Amino acid sequence: MPAQRILHWLVPIIGGLAAVAALAGLWPASGTPYPLTTFRGEQVMINARGLYYWDTVSSAAQMQANDAVMLALGVPLLAVAHALSRRGWLRARLLLAGTLGFILYTYLTMCVGAQYNPLFLVYTALFSLSLFALIIVMSWFDLTTLPNHFANNLPHGPIAGLLFLTAAFLTVAWLGRIVASFGPDAVPALENTTSMFIQALDLAIIVPLGVLGGSLLLRRHAAGYLLAAIGLTKFLTLGTAVSVMAWNMARVGVAISPVELVIFPALTLAGMSMNAILFKHVKE
Repeated sequence: MPAQRILHWLVPIIGGLAAVAALAGLWPASGTPYPLTTFRGEQVMINARGLYYWDTVSSAAQMQANDAVMLALGVPLLAVAHALSRRGWLRARLLLAGTLGFILYTYLTMCVGAQYNPLFLVYTALFSLSLFALIIVMSWFDLTTLPNHFANNLPHGPIAGLLFLTAAFLTVAWLGRIVASFGPDAVPALENTTSMFIQALDLAIIVPLGVLGGSLLLRRHAAGYLLAAIGLTKFLTLGTAVSVMAWNMARVGVAISPVELVIFPALTLAGMSMNAILFKHVKE
């Protein structure tokens, strides 16, 4: 079976499972959170309600915000990009790759970061299906001709600058949190998880994506255009998700850094602008 035919039934399955997972996470439930001291001595509040019963109040607020963004932005983007990519539109294929990257990242974090719940196999399926769907989409692009599909007046510098800025912000923010845990009496802020999995994924995947994509784009390298398109879409969805997370955490009484409340929405708006500029300069 040709790879494109596989994708035609794979993407709807991904969209359907993502919608189910998001709705399950947002489904109203009653309960009373209670305090818990972890074996590391961290004081946390267990959510004690809904799908995220065993997660902390902070983690549950973040995951429900991500569910809302997945339902309102991720799934619709996936459907539109898939439908238009079947017509051979390059913009749609670039958007599809970026959206699949967002879904892949989201459910990888759910597999390793969420407390075990009845949707574990759904998270695993979404991680696996979006990974192989992304591989198939990436194989569509002919890197020998891809730069010719972008207008000569594409603002390479500002786009690369946003990729570098996002990578630098994540590096500083996450290394600061990691280094703070090195003190002899320090209690790492793990939120009842086993490790800093978000920091690991961002430093291992998102930061290199920004640095490599920006560097190659400045050199007019073919892979730079592809990585920049994927990175901008990922940063747009990531920024939107984190911005909603911050609002939702503040709503349930979790302390939020004022810096995060300002920077992530700003990065989201910048990502939205640069996405529009990039896609405007694509020549079908």
